[in-house]
Amino acid sequence: MESTPVDFSVKVDQKILVNAYRLMLTAKTMADVYEENKAICSKYVHSTSRGHEAIQLATACHLTPRDFLSVYYRDESILLGLGMQPYELMLQLMAKRDDPFSGGRTYYGHPSLRREGFPVIPHQSSATGMQAIPATGMAHAISYLESQGLEDVEEGRVALCSLGDGSVTEGEVAEAFQMAVLKKLPIIYLVQDNDWGISATGSEMRAMDAYEYAAGFKGMERLRVDGADFVDSFLGMEEAFRIARTERRPVLVHAKCPLLGHHTSGVRREWYRGDNLSQHSLLDPLPKLGNLLLELGMTEGELEQLVQEVQEDVQAQYEQALAAENPDPATFNLHEFAPTPVTEEKGNRNPYGAEKTTMVDAALHAVDDILKQYPEALFYGQDVGGELGGVFREAALLAKKYGDNRVFNTPIQEAYIVGSTAGMSAVGAKPIVEIQFADYIWPGINQLVEELSKSCYLSMGKFPIQSLIRVPIGAYGGGGPYHSGSIESTLLNIRGIKVVFPSNAADMKGLMKAAFLDPNPVVMLEHKGLYWSKVPGTEDAKTIEPDADYILPLGKANVVQQAHEDELRNGNSVTVITYGMGVYWAKAASKQLPGSVEIVDLRTLNPLDWETVIASVYRHGKVLVLTEEPLMNSFAESLAGRISKECFQKLDAPVFTLGAENLPAIPLNVELEKMMLPNADKVLAALTELLEY
Repeated sequence: MESTPVDFSVKVDQKILVNAYRLMLTAKTMADVYEENKAICSKYVHSTSRGHEAIQLATACHLTPRDFLSVYYRDESILLGLGMQPYELMLQLMAKRDDPFSGGRTYYGHPSLRREGFPVIPHQSSATGMQAIPATGMAHAISYLESQGLEDVEEGRVALCSLGDGSVTEGEVAEAFQMAVLKKLPIIYLVQDNDWGISATGSEMRAMDAYEYAAGFKGMERLRVDGADFVDSFLGMEEAFRIARTERRPVLVHAKCPLLGHHTSGVRREWYRGDNLSQHSLLDPLPKLGNLLLELGMTEGELEQLVQEVQEDVQAQYEQALAAENPDPATFNLHEFAPTPVTEEKGNRNPYGAEKTTMVDAALHAVDDILKQYPEALFYGQDVGGELGGVFREAALLAKKYGDNRVFNTPIQEAYIVGSTAGMSAVGAKPIVEIQFADYIWPGINQLVEELSKSCYLSMGKFPIQSLIRVPIGAYGGGGPYHSGSIESTLLNIRGIKVVFPSNAADMKGLMKAAFLDPNPVVMLEHKGLYWSKVPGTEDAKTIEPDADYILPLGKANVVQQAHEDELRNGNSVTVITYGMGVYWAKAASKQLPGSVEIVDLRTLNPLDWETVIASVYRHGKVLVLTEEPLMNSFAESLAGRISKECFQKLDAPVFTLGAENLPAIPLNVELEKMMLPNADKVLAALTELLEY
């Protein structure tokens, strides 16, 4: 006996169905208008949701203003379903001034929104998989804040991350999935599968679809829905949200969809789709929903009336957007950074009766102070939790003191460690994270560049990312090629992040506090050779420990040693511009040139205290820029070039530079290491030559 088909439509209110049909028509009409006006619209690379409307609108029906949303570049129907108008999306399409997301700075379908009545939609990149990590960071922050009683678990807030199926092959997606199941996070991964990348088919790109792949992540609930059927999508997403909201665990929804438009406007479908396009057209969700409405009693005339109304409305909004103002070119440089509240030195740097401390302990005490004062702060990374408290003991006992929800170990996932902070920050958690060695930061660079560094600028200041990233750096005698490297020049080529490099315990503590309070991404480079002052000549890295209220603003250099006035008057003085270990090489070398050497410790490499640098150069007329990095194409050479150009009239000699030899890695053998790196003797030789010039 054949079973009677179940009429799922009765489970979805007809008003919802009619509204979904109207919005599907809106999305289709927008795509048609863009195509009809491709001479204008195709100047701006864009993608549409044609074929994906059903699953996207069904998803929007279940999102609430208390949720967090990470969309991908094809998700315009989600935005329409949330209540955004075609006009607003068209403003972004044509890079207009009043684009509500970025003020004309970023592509169509790349939203960033803080608006009453809408889910929070943080900025993200082009979303080809890498968005899974910040989105999981959002869910991680929700879970953390709930664990601390800072948010009510009964509210059932969730994060939703939308992805194309091809992007699930990204390694960063695996990192996100791993953390989602490990921490039992309230997140829904919506995977829209249309069997295409750009011109590559699914069978070319993957051995399994996302639903099959997710089976390997124990604890991930999996659902399949017909992404071209609104009712099936609505009911499937209803169950996904129920699980995430009430059971507080991750869900993956795999939605099969047709691709009815171009991949993007720059890749025309007629170039490669062939018969595939007509096959996909048979699955168009729009007529499918229209037929259902006819079955439920609507008339052809009523549907046609909707078509007419939508076409007139979309055309009018297109013309309005086309006539809208362009951005004022003078605003091009606004919002690189959000303003920091820390602008002056505060607290007691030298408390009466305090003892000297090492840099590593000053860092530990700074983080301890932060965790004590700010319940929204948490600290995570490789080996920083549990018994060890970091391979350098820089987090010793913090996990025992504050609990495993606040201080915890992560897998070996540098991308997640860095990228999750973007999601954490959007939700209101304040993460401190650690990369175990600078040499291993490279898997996290994608997140640092694409997600963290661009967010404030491209969101017009709506989503600065508060992220403090601690990175042990530098050579300390026999560390070898993977534990001794310097990376500051690479970091300084990433705009939109700040880079700090303290050289002593007092600076470490004050800068750590300022970096935490800064609303922007800050990378704190912490020299391993200075941590304990065990390297000969680094005894001055131990200082009196400042009090708990001490804060030292970023971007303020320090003249740690001044030349004598008589040597200066005699033209026998030089300034060394340096940071980190360079401070101590310069101090040791200067003992052989008493009174002749001024030393400027930059402390912060971005923002750079150019005023202090230029004042020192003007005083002496001779300058050595000293770094531990290989010299060629380094930050030091860049700074030397700037000094040469802007201080040319005040120079009495060429600007000298000194750094490590231009080799790809630091060798393990200590004698070979010494040959490669600068040291006091090499600095002395350079200073002597410069003074005699």
